[in-house]
Amino acid sequence: MLDIIKKAAKEEEIRKRFYFTLLMLVVYRLGNNIPIPFIDTKALADAYNNIQGTLVDYLNMLTGGGLSTLSIFALGVQPYITASIVMQLLSVVIPRLEELSREGEQGRKTIQKYTRYVTIALAIFQAIAITNGLYGAALSSATGFQKVVMNIVLIGGTMFVTWMGETITEKGLGNGTSLIIFMGIIASFPRTIARWKQGLHYDTTSIVSIIIMAIIVVLIVLAVVEISEGERKVPIQYAKRVVGRKMYGGQSTHIPVKVNMGGVMPIIFASAVLAIPSTLSLLFGGNGQNSVANFFQNSVLGFAVYLLIQTILILVFAYFYNQIQFNTVEYAKQLQQNGGFIPGIRPGKPTSDFLANVSTRITFIGSIALALLTIVPAIASRVLGLQISFGGSSVIIVVGVIIETVKQIEAMMTMKQYKGFLNR
Repeated sequence: MLDIIKKAAKEEEIRKRFYFTLLMLVVYRLGNNIPIPFIDTKALADAYNNIQGTLVDYLNMLTGGGLSTLSIFALGVQPYITASIVMQLLSVVIPRLEELSREGEQGRKTIQKYTRYVTIALAIFQAIAITNGLYGAALSSATGFQKVVMNIVLIGGTMFVTWMGETITEKGLGNGTSLIIFMGIIASFPRTIARWKQGLHYDTTSIVSIIIMAIIVVLIVLAVVEISEGERKVPIQYAKRVVGRKMYGGQSTHIPVKVNMGGVMPIIFASAVLAIPSTLSLLFGGNGQNSVANFFQNSVLGFAVYLLIQTILILVFAYFYNQIQFNTVEYAKQLQQNGGFIPGIRPGKPTSDFLANVSTRITFIGSIALALLTIVPAIASRVLGLQISFGGSSVIIVVGVIIETVKQIEAMMTMKQYKGFLNR
């Protein structure tokens, strides 16, 4: 990976993309430290201290701390991610959206436009929930006009962050939305280290517990790399054919079926869905917020239910992404048209069924592995008594985003070499 980065640093186009991505992420971090107008920072800090350790902490981590300071980017990309989930699910059940998804670039732009509309609606809901529910008591002295301005700033901040994510994907390096979430998670690491240091100072945290957790995190990183690189190679043989006096075909190749086709997206989508109860409880503030927190975090039953739901969601979204990215019917059709076949499998529907069977089994292994890597740190932190601002899902997202970004850089360098070869 380091060799790829060193070589990429020598390419002017990649350097420009890197600087652009870095600039956007710096703007995002700066925006997370700019509070919205008309707020009392002391009252805001007191209000957030009353709900620390609840599920709202998780939302705060994904926004890079913007929720605790009620910054202009307090909502982050959560409304956009939720809107993307809604649109992708609707694309499966609504024929018109399914047709748009198959119409190439133009169809993608139309779906993207609809996604933005849903994002605005969700941002309006979350902004009202925060200003009237979560921070309702702290902002009780604000006038109606001031609250309208606050909500407009929060909604505008979300749309600006959404634009930054899309622009990074188009003109920068990596997936912009994933990188923004990545920055939010990375920003929470120093807070966790500070908590552990404070715990050691006051003898409320054991050094053994910290060492065990550090080992678990390292093992998770290694496992995520293995899962990301793992694949099942399905052998493909092309039939020989004679054209004139020349013989074509006859070569052997393979179809790489990835263990984890969805990358970090199943984790991100599962996290977005799990954040819905906290988002809804924001409307009620006080008792409503505390009730949700007490059930999911403080009770053993609620904690078990939370992990079970998280596991199910990861499985569902892993298979969902597998269906989107690996269309076995199209693969079988293209193989048959080009004279290719899987040894021992008849062309056409038998090939499609075989690929679907392979994909289903390998996706099950990958999704179970992701689920285990997600819940093990959560259980370990509870058993060891460590308060952490990140979990297994956060570590997986961080490692996955780094791997995907490096792969994109490698792909860009490969394309650069091909362009240079063709221009000679």
